[in-house]
Amino acid sequence: MRPRLGITLGDPAGIGPEVALKALADEAVRRLADFAVFGCPADAWAHLAGGRPDFVTASHALDTWDGRVEGVQLIEIPSPPLGDIPLGVPSPAGGGASLLFVLSAIEAARAGRIDAIVTGPISKDAVRQAGYPWPGHTELLAEKFETPDVAMMFAGGPFRVILVTVHVALAEAIRQVTADAILRVMRLGSAALRRQFGIAVPRLGVCGLNPHAGEAGRFGYEEREIIEPAIEQAQAEGLCAFGPLPPDTAFYQAMRGKFDLMVAMYHDQGLIPLKTVAFEDSVNITLGLPIVRTSVDHGTAFDIAGRGLASPRSMKAAIRIAVEMVERGRQPQP
Repeated sequence: MRPRLGITLGDPAGIGPEVALKALADEAVRRLADFAVFGCPADAWAHLAGGRPDFVTASHALDTWDGRVEGVQLIEIPSPPLGDIPLGVPSPAGGGASLLFVLSAIEAARAGRIDAIVTGPISKDAVRQAGYPWPGHTELLAEKFETPDVAMMFAGGPFRVILVTVHVALAEAIRQVTADAILRVMRLGSAALRRQFGIAVPRLGVCGLNPHAGEAGRFGYEEREIIEPAIEQAQAEGLCAFGPLPPDTAFYQAMRGKFDLMVAMYHDQGLIPLKTVAFEDSVNITLGLPIVRTSVDHGTAFDIAGRGLASPRSMKAAIRIAVEMVERGRQPQP
């Protein structure tokens, strides 16, 4: 049975609807799975197009979404009128609509109607304006699936990267780097690579926190007192972990195939190298959920919304990885 993927459109005021539409206009993508698109009512697409002919490719019209394309079903979610959502800016109406799409997809996943959720970009500002408490997709998914032990992993180009700390100030990230936090993401990452990526013995490259991985304590104590004990415990549990690695050379080693997953201590340490080499093709993956969730690894790009300029490459990559994860997850585990 083909995987059943739910796609959420993200904030209607951004490029989410455009990249979803462009991705599903590709016949090769549609052959990968059956799709349920959680978004605006069909008659709202004319508003989203706004008379802009480049919003869709010449060979595909907005009726792509009305159920007439094999394998694609539009799940119409009651949401604020599209006329109340100003294009290209964060607003309470846009933030509210984007969360309603995700909540509906979560309900479908909990009911077993879809195997994975692929999310379009939301605006944290717009979600806050709409009065929702969640700062992002990850926190919302963790709460609704009652699985607080989750982690963010990114895949793009030669890299897979998992983050110990995520969207916090750098000073706070340093405080949050603990042996327990590092060990938690190593366990989640290693398990996911075995189960859903087909890597029998994942090799984890663990970055240091400080320059030169602390230079034997000269530039900081975190490597010796926090990161090394976490690695030793991971090795004792059978994980194949290496480090602490000097952060300025670790990704060069990964690019040459030495590691299957990089463990980054903070957001920019992991995402700068990944986005430098795979900006348009990188994918955000939530580990630890009972279902597969992938996402585009870009924002709402309000500045180009409605201009037909958005690339669907990250959305296509998110779909492909979701399909691969679902299919591998169905195989008997050794």
